Amino acid sequence: MNRRMLSKEDEEAAGDEIEVRREDQDKINRFSRLHQRELALEEELKNKNKEKEELDDLETELELVVDEDELVQYKIGDSFFHIPLEQAKEMLGIAAAKLVKEIEALDDKLETIRKEMTGLKVDLYARFGKTINLET
Repeated sequence: MNRRMLSKEDEEAAGDEIEVRREDQDKINRFSRLHQRELALEEELKNKNKEKEELDDLETELELVVDEDELVQYKIGDSFFHIPLEQAKEMLGIAAAKLVKEIEALDDKLETIRKEMTGLKVDLYARFGKTINLET
């Protein structure tokens, strides 16, 4: 089996190989690191969004509790504590607000990384054309 990054026509069109300068290699390395960071942040964002959904579901469940004086179990760390319903709702609201801020921060980081990656793509494709593949 013969695997090629470029078709024969593309290789012929490229002609002589383009010299990879130190600054080009630095840009390629930077792009690679940013891509790995992007993947990690996307995974973290996915987990945070799932956690936010779970908190929203929990808020809905707490709204269904009829007895306002009832103690509910609230998880703090690895332990569950019995606390009053109102206190649980308040703590849940604080946790949800904190999570929203974390999600927004992750979105901002991702946007910054994607902008820098786009700039690097433009520079590298301008220099190397079809001889480099930066599609993620």
